[in-house]
Amino acid sequence: MNFINGAQLLEYCEKENKKISEAMFERETTFLEQDGEKTRARMKKAFSIMQAAVKKPLKEDIVSMGGMIGGESKKLHALREQGKNICGDVVSKAIAYAVGVLEVNASMGLIVAAPTAGSSGVIPGTLCALQEQYGFTDDEICQALFNAAAIGYLITRNATTAGAEGGCQAEVGSASAMAASAAVELFGGTPRQCMDAASFAMVNILGLVCDPIGGLVENPCQNRNAMGASNALISAELSLAGVKSITPIDETIGVMYAVGRSIPSELRETSLGGMAVAKSACENCMACANKRNKMKK
Repeated sequence: MNFINGAQLLEYCEKENKKISEAMFERETTFLEQDGEKTRARMKKAFSIMQAAVKKPLKEDIVSMGGMIGGESKKLHALREQGKNICGDVVSKAIAYAVGVLEVNASMGLIVAAPTAGSSGVIPGTLCALQEQYGFTDDEICQALFNAAAIGYLITRNATTAGAEGGCQAEVGSASAMAASAAVELFGGTPRQCMDAASFAMVNILGLVCDPIGGLVENPCQNRNAMGASNALISAELSLAGVKSITPIDETIGVMYAVGRSIPSELRETSLGGMAVAKSACENCMACANKRNKMKK
């Protein structure tokens, strides 16, 4: 069993009455001839790393390699505990966890690059928040991760998840699409609703540039992961409510790729444009560089 685009995946799921996660697991174990138990074990390991990554910043004082981020997850968590958060509990948890994973990544900690290190906070932020709020088991979340993997596969197979090639829309946008689809399946949505949610998530971030300050995956990457997690939840809720995407996921992926190719190279991870060249950003980079040089001496 194999599929190379969303249309084929949807046709198979509807014909065989399968969830996207089931179809993806079947592809892994039949077409790619992977051992079923080992495949599930690897997914459980990946989720355990995600769980640890969202919690570590709440327990430890983390300072990133570039010194631009660290402590943001704790601040968001404290705001929620004080009852002063503007967003509801699920969104507040999701964004706190998402920014926390970026803190772990930027301090050379262990994360799951799903689909990339620069977007690694979106999926764990979204799914860990949903698990805590609604009581999903680890097995249920791991099953949903196969759904997310299917969306990620479709994007990498037919476009890109690299910021250097497609901008941040290809990184955080793809991660948000993966998380949105997984969330819909968790709440009993159909494969078509999952794909609609993924399409919504990509459209909402279409055209987002990649402009890391100092070439580091810290700022504005961290805040964009928070945005990606909240976007995933918004997109999932739209689809579960019965809102339908005008464009099928294959067309959305194609549009995202075309937009990515049209983004100037200065705005595709080169740090030669966007927020990376703002006056304060450049001054911050110089301060970070001086601090690192002193530490080396």
